[in-house]
Amino acid sequence: MGRKQLCIRRPRGAPEVLSATVVALAALVLTFQMAAAAVGALKDAWPFLLALVLLAGAVGAWRIARTVHGRRRAAERLATLRLTLAEFDAMDDRQFEHALRDLLVRDGWSARRVGGSGDQAADVISDHSHLGRIVVQAKHTRVGGKVGSSVMYAVKGTAGPAHRADHAVVVTNGTFTRDAMAWGDRHSVHWVDRNRLRRWAETGTALHELLGLSARSRRARFRRAA
Repeated sequence: MGRKQLCIRRPRGAPEVLSATVVALAALVLTFQMAAAAVGALKDAWPFLLALVLLAGAVGAWRIARTVHGRRRAAERLATLRLTLAEFDAMDDRQFEHALRDLLVRDGWSARRVGGSGDQAADVISDHSHLGRIVVQAKHTRVGGKVGSSVMYAVKGTAGPAHRADHAVVVTNGTFTRDAMAWGDRHSVHWVDRNRLRRWAETGTALHELLGLSARSRRARFRRAA
């Protein structure tokens, strides 16, 4: 069975019309009384409301100023960032990756850490308006540790297909085997060993200057491999 629809019947006869008119007038008077009461309440409470609005605005402005100040201080810190080899040696893998990201930001790159499970041989990915994209594989080792050729193979294999990179680099606080350095040089996988890391982090030489990257030398071979 369908639901019965509610129908409003028009008043019939003078008594019903008079009753409906009285009800409508009463509702109208009540509405005006409620509106007048609301206006009166607002009139009495406006100093409090104004103070509340001003307080909320002051809190919002303070939060914005604090955020801007914090970002400015962070930018100033990164602009003068210097790290020693001893500091790198004391880091764990995650801290090492964050440090490399911060150094790239210092050098003018837009960098983010992506290392972790399933990172596909990329711990940091950085973009530059003129130099393209660089993929960094971080290899934190014990002092005297060596990085072999297998790391170079992995970075070469994923830089283009997985990350659309223009440049690829492996960075370690240790050293590389001769085969790893030679293979990297032949296949355009850049490497930063302990000595180069010191020049980059301690003396402030930008990574793209250290590796000789420029707009002219930007390669598309990684992209074509996608």
